[in-house]
Amino acid sequence: MTLTVAQALEQGAARLTLIAGDMAKREAGILLAHVLDMSAACLFVQSGQQLSPQQADHYDRLLGERQQHKPVSQLLGKRAFWEHEFIVTPDVLDPRPETELLVELALDRPQARRVLDLGTGSGCILCSVLYGLPDATGLGVDISEAALSVARKNAGALNLERRADFRFSSWFDGVEGRFDLILANPPYITQSEYEALDLTVRKWEPKSALTDEADGLVAYRVIAAQLRDYLAPGGAAYLEHGWQQAGQVMDIFRDQGFGSVCSYPDLSGKDRVVGVAMETPSE
Repeated sequence: MTLTVAQALEQGAARLTLIAGDMAKREAGILLAHVLDMSAACLFVQSGQQLSPQQADHYDRLLGERQQHKPVSQLLGKRAFWEHEFIVTPDVLDPRPETELLVELALDRPQARRVLDLGTGSGCILCSVLYGLPDATGLGVDISEAALSVARKNAGALNLERRADFRFSSWFDGVEGRFDLILANPPYITQSEYEALDLTVRKWEPKSALTDEADGLVAYRVIAAQLRDYLAPGGAAYLEHGWQQAGQVMDIFRDQGFGSVCSYPDLSGKDRVVGVAMETPSE
């Protein structure tokens, strides 16, 4: 049976209702636009266009995978973040809008020349910051070689290969020198919270990037204990955290002797990032 765009969109929304709820029609439209190589807005203009058998098969396969909870970003192979689109695979976290706050805060420090991204994943944070700071260089570290491969591809797509280096390391273990900016989006979900996550996240995104399988604060303790050895005088570290963790994360850094510690809210008004500044030695 030959389908028109309007019919395909209607059928797709019906198939995705159990998975996506109120977002079913939007997700069906995104997938159909991807198959037809057009913008989602054009679907309504081209509502009477017929899908070829190959296009119909491709769309059917994507809908079937989405019904298995596979994220839309992985079906498309990319996710928009800050000012660019980044390659996304099951080996990396799907970039979230709230994580853009890390980029925003970093770009408010245009004097920064060396940037470190701990647990870089797809590299979306480091690449976005370096793109906005053309005089800076950066290092992204991760314990997943597969994630580092994705990060290198994303850096290459933005012509950042000469300014972005990626290295296997567990937090600071393989890092040398000092940095003006240190950024991190650590695994801050507790084990109990992880078990309650939607299958779209739990089944398809790397567990080690989501939870420490403990209280969600393990990484902050490790980073806080070593931060002073890697943050340059006058530099700053910004770390994303869960919306109810700001007080606990700030206390971890204060317990390590940092006096300049504060929290920043995301666009929804929830505490999302803790900032830690390294004092400049008085002359």
